[in-house]
Amino acid sequence: MTSLTIEKLDYLKGLLDQREDTLRNDIRREVNLQDDYTDLASEVPDPGDSSFANLAVDLGNAAVTRDLMELRAIKAARSRMEQKTYGTCIECGYEIPYERMEAQPTAERCAPCQDVYEKTHIDALKGASL
Repeated sequence: MTSLTIEKLDYLKGLLDQREDTLRNDIRREVNLQDDYTDLASEVPDPGDSSFANLAVDLGNAAVTRDLMELRAIKAARSRMEQKTYGTCIECGYEIPYERMEAQPTAERCAPCQDVYEKTHIDALKGASL
């Protein structure tokens, strides 16, 4: 693991916990909205309303997919904590600055390596928010 103090590590764990709670609540809310829109799409005779409901469901699916990807990143960060590799760049092996970890607790690369990764994986990252 990096030179993160216990206090800093606990703080970052807390950030991960808070974000996970928020994401889980967002997913629950989005699934409930999707149910409402699906009901609307099947009940309304107006094609415009049905199209809107279908679009809302599609957008909701995209939001849930994005949130699930972030939940996986949180799980991976916790796994790195257990393996004592949290805060170490998976590409170069150097310590990720605390300021970056604080801003993005799921970060697995230092900023320079993340820049290279994004430039070389641009097609895979289209539409990704992380």
